Amino acid sequence: MRFSPNFLDEIRDRVPISSVIGARVSWDRRKTNAAKGDWWACCPFHGEKSPSFHCEDKKGRYHCFGCGVSGDHFRFLTELDGLSFPEAVERMADMAGVPMPARDVHEERREKERASLHDVMELATQFFEQKLQTAEGAKARSYLRERGLAPTTQQAFRIGYALDSRNALKEFLAGKGVEKAQMEACGLTVFEDVPVSYDRFRDRIMFPIPDSRGRIIAFGGRAMASDALAKYLNSPETELFHKGNVLYNFARARKALHKTETVIAVEGYMDVIALAQAGFENVVAPLGTALTENQLELLWRMAPEPLLCFDGDQAGLKAAWRAADLALPVVEAGRTVRFALLPEGKDPDDLVRSDGREAFSAVLGEARPLVDLLWSRETSGRTFETPERRADLEKSLRELTSRIKDESLRYHYQQEMRDRMLRFFGSTRPARRGPPGGGGAKDRQAGPWASRGGGNPITESLGRSALLKRSGDVMPLREATLVVAIVNHPALVEEYFEHVEFLDLTNAELRRLHAVLLDTLAHDVNADRDAVIHGIAEAGITEIWERAVELVKRARQWPALAEAAAEDARDAFAQALHLHVSTRTLHRELKAAETALATDPSDENYLHLVEVKAQMRDAQAAEALIEGFGVSSGRSGMS
Repeated sequence: MRFSPNFLDEIRDRVPISSVIGARVSWDRRKTNAAKGDWWACCPFHGEKSPSFHCEDKKGRYHCFGCGVSGDHFRFLTELDGLSFPEAVERMADMAGVPMPARDVHEERREKERASLHDVMELATQFFEQKLQTAEGAKARSYLRERGLAPTTQQAFRIGYALDSRNALKEFLAGKGVEKAQMEACGLTVFEDVPVSYDRFRDRIMFPIPDSRGRIIAFGGRAMASDALAKYLNSPETELFHKGNVLYNFARARKALHKTETVIAVEGYMDVIALAQAGFENVVAPLGTALTENQLELLWRMAPEPLLCFDGDQAGLKAAWRAADLALPVVEAGRTVRFALLPEGKDPDDLVRSDGREAFSAVLGEARPLVDLLWSRETSGRTFETPERRADLEKSLRELTSRIKDESLRYHYQQEMRDRMLRFFGSTRPARRGPPGGGGAKDRQAGPWASRGGGNPITESLGRSALLKRSGDVMPLREATLVVAIVNHPALVEEYFEHVEFLDLTNAELRRLHAVLLDTLAHDVNADRDAVIHGIAEAGITEIWERAVELVKRARQWPALAEAAAEDARDAFAQALHLHVSTRTLHRELKAAETALATDPSDENYLHLVEVKAQMRDAQAAEALIEGFGVSSGRSGMS
């Protein structure tokens, strides 16, 4: 069962950690200061002669400077005594004299069902892995060798083989006590419109698909038979798997962002795996479909300018165009895409196998911005020898750029396309360089790319602000405070996981800290602050962390700091998170309202803009009131 953070904190507060550990160690009298709750002993986790194991009652933490173990009351019991987490909580609650919470039967049943589905998927993964190594998997192993995948790579991605049998997996799972309904819920059997269910995947090389925490949620199967109806077959939509919301290799690629600042999206499983083997670990792929809006959002959570890599054939080019159309309405300063187009007839797997890592690096080095791809699509293979064709191109480009919701960026795209047209057709007319919204006679004569703002003060203000700074250049206080809070108090992540996992951060440096935090917790859901700080150091971004902490300290946002009481940190974090989400939503609504008014200056659109701006003022007033991070409850938790 789950335990509320308040319940766990109450136990920690009632029982000094030295009372838990003292039953298993002898305190060193020379180094220990019992009056201050500062204790030293020889580490119970590894043999040593001089005490390097330290625990502090005030913080409720222990750490060994010899072997590096660290944690709280519960971790000590789970790691040293081998208790499960619920068992450790129950033992601690008994020591503290705190009654165990009443069980939420409905929630427990739902968690158990989901956990059991993950268990079933893990069993299936192990079955496929084992069958790849049997005599029946010889053909599959031969295929993988021909594709150049080393055994270590196969093991890292947990590649397996589904036997050419209608019942092999079903019988294996049944023998492990898995129920028919669970197999169906995982999408492992076909059961609709047939009298007897049968294995969905047969005679296929199996690629397990993990979620953001590394748990297997689905499979992709590559057919071995040349006459198979589908070369690649994915799991159906299930309780665990919604393919439009998942990127293959997401968890591993996010971890690799410690070494690089971008992420690469390719088209298939084999491309991801081949590139990872060649040293490109920051690679993901959609799951057998064109890139979706949710997958694009996932890419932007990882990096502000992901590279979209497409095969060098006509189908690959069309896929790139679809991705460009998908991204265009929602790009903005500090949030865009670049396109890497492979040589014709090559996919990433082919390229690295035939020409090596350097060839793919060269392709990435020639990646083109979104504006280049759009211009190329509209002009390549066409002639514009008549005024009508030139006017048609101008109309197409104007309609294309009008899709951009961000007004400032839309202006710059319009100006860029206008300048390209002037150069393309050899015109000597000077390109207009002023800010949008001029409204003078000369501006109105500048052609269809001139702003239609007519002196709109909103447009002028937006144009000036866009020239002053980009959204990702400054470390915003509220974003820094949120990130510092969840690093210092990782328990907040479990409580607010859905919001924290996809925290909308404009600052690239804070996104790197956020990625390290999620990666650390993905590998160990009970990871504490020390583990996260260690991960930050390993990622080489300690300087970023220190600057974020210093910013928070200067602003006196003490609930985010490590010394703050858990209750204060939680209350302030919840308030700041709500404000952050609301403000980001209002910013998007404001841009949409400005665009609607510019396109259709109706009374309805004007009143909507006024309403959104009023909401923005209210949000700003609230932010000023709480100084970006909640109201103090009077307990600083600081010495």
